[in-house]
Amino acid sequence: MSDDQGGPEDGPEGQGGSGLSERDLAVLALERRSWPGPGAKERVVRERLGITPTRYYQLLNALLDDPRALAHDPVTVNRLRRLRDERRARR
Repeated sequence: MSDDQGGPEDGPEGQGGSGLSERDLAVLALERRSWPGPGAKERVVRERLGITPTRYYQLLNALLDDPRALAHDPVTVNRLRRLRDERRARR
């Protein structure tokens, strides 16, 4: 079989065949960490991922609804889903 370079929908990317991209895995990894103060996470998002914090949170929100993310890191995804649901309920 040839070594095709297909798009993201063509097959699993990233580590362990989870089907998540390297960026998705990096987003989940950042969410597993605790942060010392305001602005620290946003600075790391810009430096390591090269995206704005707004785009980061858009990607994160989409990941929370992705079953592949839940399979990869259920503790983090369920914690973030719970926080998201609590915030939505307060509105």
